[in-house]
Amino acid sequence: MRHGPCRICLRFAMSRLPYMPSYPDHGQPDWNLTGLVQALRTSREHTHKVRHRGRLRELPSRAVLQDILHGLACAMFPTHYGETDLTDESIDYFVGNTLNRTLNALRGQLRRGLLFLSDDDAWTSEALDAKAVEVTRHVADTLPEVRALLVSDLRAAFQGDPAAHSISEILLCYPGFLAITYYRLAHVLYAQGIPLLPRLMTEIAHSKTGIDIHPGATVGHSFFIDHGTGVVIGETTIIGNHVRIYQNVTLGAKRFPANEDGSLQKGAPRHPIVEDDVVIYAGATVLGRVTIGQGSTIGGNVWLTQSVPAKSSITQAQMCRD
Repeated sequence: MRHGPCRICLRFAMSRLPYMPSYPDHGQPDWNLTGLVQALRTSREHTHKVRHRGRLRELPSRAVLQDILHGLACAMFPTHYGETDLTDESIDYFVGNTLNRTLNALRGQLRRGLLFLSDDDAWTSEALDAKAVEVTRHVADTLPEVRALLVSDLRAAFQGDPAAHSISEILLCYPGFLAITYYRLAHVLYAQGIPLLPRLMTEIAHSKTGIDIHPGATVGHSFFIDHGTGVVIGETTIIGNHVRIYQNVTLGAKRFPANEDGSLQKGAPRHPIVEDDVVIYAGATVLGRVTIGQGSTIGGNVWLTQSVPAKSSITQAQMCRD
């Protein structure tokens, strides 16, 4: 009976290791690899085990999800994110091929993500496949609606930024629009009760743009983030229509409600409500379940922890006097 990994398994494992440069061996030290590997196994499997529900499972792939997000963006805006030389004759073929490849990849990642539901023990392989197909079809069906929202965001950016000279410039150059695109796609999955994948999607946007939008936030149409770096929008934030925010704005929680055992409550409303036609300037911080009334302007560097009525104009000087 074989007691160690087979040669094929070892060859496969070695093929997946990151590339490391090779150096001449001038008396290589003994790293005590046998003992170190065993100590890490003990930590991983016993003393410091952190696996979801204690089991090993296939994790979603961040790299594949990045390709999926790019593929869906290509399907919605093919000449900007896909191929620049598409013609009226070829564009629909490109979109169809891109969607087919991307939706199949999404189905596979959804199957992995579903294993992180709290009742994952109830899933059979057939049920996992059926649910992954169902959610993938839902994402596909909502793409025209998502694109309509994104077009409203594009128009808001064009109208709200005098430095924007064309819609193409916004599509190609504005990090805020990329972050919103990935958020809107992730929000579709979040609304379906899918764990983990939406967070990975918005974290991909976060790493690319410096803009952190939780997929659970609710954002209306015609949303514009100008410049964008350092923007944080929390999970239970509600943002209305025609809202514009600038860099380093935080829509966060003031406190974190706890359960009787001291653990933090999950999903409790704790982030701001921003009504329609609000502008929030750079560096402003709005914390807690407060409401910024319709048509209000929040000035730069304001620290706000209380609600303000419609058409308010809040500046740092006012906050200092108060």
